[in-house]
Amino acid sequence: MANEEDDPIIQEIDVYLAKSLSEKLYMFQYPIRPASMTYDDVTHLSAKIKPKQQKVELDMAIDTLNPNYCRSKGEQIALNVDGTCTDETSTYSSKLMDRQTFCSSQAASNVSRYAAAIYRKGELHLTPLHGILQLRPSFSYLDKADAKHREREAANEAGDSSQDEAEDDIKQITVRFSRPETEQARQRRVQSYEFLQKRQAEEHWVHLHYYGLRDSRSEHERQYLLSQGHGMAENTELIKSPSEYLMMLMPPNVEEEKDKPVAPSNVLSMAQLRTLPLADQIKILMKNVKVMPFANLMSLLGSGTDSTAVLRCIQQVALLVQGNWVVKSDVLYPKDTSSPHSGVPAEVLCRGRDFVMWKFTQDRWVVRKEVATVTKLCPEDVKDFLEHMSVARINKGWEFLLPYDEDFVKKHPDVVQRQNMLWMGIQAKLEKVYNLLKEHLTPKKQDGQSAHPLLVSGEQRVNMAKAKVKQNYGLLEKELQKQKAESKANDSPSKMDISNVRIKEEPVSDEEPMDASAYESMNNGMVNGIHSEENSMDSLNGHLPGGCTDRVAQELKAFVMTTFKKQFVLTLSELKRLFNLHLASLPPGHTLFSGISDKMLQDMVLDTGCKQILVPK
Repeated sequence: MANEEDDPIIQEIDVYLAKSLSEKLYMFQYPIRPASMTYDDVTHLSAKIKPKQQKVELDMAIDTLNPNYCRSKGEQIALNVDGTCTDETSTYSSKLMDRQTFCSSQAASNVSRYAAAIYRKGELHLTPLHGILQLRPSFSYLDKADAKHREREAANEAGDSSQDEAEDDIKQITVRFSRPETEQARQRRVQSYEFLQKRQAEEHWVHLHYYGLRDSRSEHERQYLLSQGHGMAENTELIKSPSEYLMMLMPPNVEEEKDKPVAPSNVLSMAQLRTLPLADQIKILMKNVKVMPFANLMSLLGSGTDSTAVLRCIQQVALLVQGNWVVKSDVLYPKDTSSPHSGVPAEVLCRGRDFVMWKFTQDRWVVRKEVATVTKLCPEDVKDFLEHMSVARINKGWEFLLPYDEDFVKKHPDVVQRQNMLWMGIQAKLEKVYNLLKEHLTPKKQDGQSAHPLLVSGEQRVNMAKAKVKQNYGLLEKELQKQKAESKANDSPSKMDISNVRIKEEPVSDEEPMDASAYESMNNGMVNGIHSEENSMDSLNGHLPGGCTDRVAQELKAFVMTTFKKQFVLTLSELKRLFNLHLASLPPGHTLFSGISDKMLQDMVLDTGCKQILVPK
């Protein structure tokens, strides 16, 4: 009560609602023009409007006698736009830029809360606005000048070329028949900028007469801004409660449907996605991602989702390839659809894509040319298949997009077995359709290793290798004992005793001997970096000079240990090659140049803890 007493009512004003111009009243704004510089006194040459689009164009005269007007520039612009000829279609008939066009744009799409008011004799008259338009200068004359320039250039080029040259430019064209438009394609076309521009161009201009601010006709029209009758019958809309009256003056800001941005048909937020049933969620995710590990799918579905239910649903829309899930072909290519590239029906596309998926169950690499040869599809369709699930590698082919998911194969062997049976059925169908040859059915061997069976985990491979080793262990043990006995019988007591264990020596005749002997071409008294005497009785193959035995053994042992730390498995020939490279890197006079035999190198390998692996011939 105290606040009301401090703020007394000083005047009451009657408010009237005028509707005579409610469907025709527009407010014009000139945002690039200060309020002090109006266009009221400027000559308006023409005006036109498109009522449905609420688009207005005004042509206003330019004061060419103003000292700030550049006459030479105005003549140049008129010449560029209209050229030398003058006719009815000319933009500037006076050969001078003497007019300017203003084009409108909507300042607000919803103007239901805006009104124009006139206060007269203690009464406030309100008229609802039909639109609020902002007018800015239009530079369409520059587009016309560019078009004229291009026409002149085209005419000059056409004049320089002869008819014979024109006949040589005949090219073969490909005619394609358009397929029926789908509902999604129609929606995209309706929302496109080109379609909107075409629809706007279809509405015809309505030409208007412009009357100045002080014209008698303008004064007559302004009288319609006043309510024509002050009786209560014509103002029943204002007989409202205070809250209703305020609601009419200031309605809530509710966005219209047309103002909301329209998302593409294939875009769905995670919040919207999780409102759908689980099967639909998985189908939408797989259709968009195309290849996904099971762990990633569970993380997208949110916490608390039953993995068993997910496994049941995923098998309806995807197939297992290398432990990962790949969306089925019939999900991407539904029935009664066709290829956007070649027009091939969906059934043929599904068979071709199934062939690509099946190839990836056999190997990590697929060659695009092989797929095109078997499926007889166009290169664009084959490329789409491969891009769904693989990535191109230069000079290698297409590699599967994701690594082998061993964890899923371990945890769900029943699902893996079921998927293997499905792939066997798909393979049988593909064999009948494509008449697959043996090389298409057999996986390629890489790096000398046999290809692994379909969807075999790493642990299964290790177990298979262990079983094979145990099977051949007895035979290899007997062979090793026999070789040890023969080695002991052939060894002399004078040889260097580095290890009591003897290994099988590889045939020397089939391999290149170790290059540790003296170079015959060198006659400077040096043998492998060590001075030798003619009367020396020490052999360079198996015997070391006196006083150097320990040092040579240490150097040789260091080389062997360093080599086997880098490479765990080596043949004798490869080890000798590495030793020769090591000798070449040493300085002259090094102790290892004293002469190292193949036998000494073998013994040192065993002495360092290495084991010999016998490979049956």
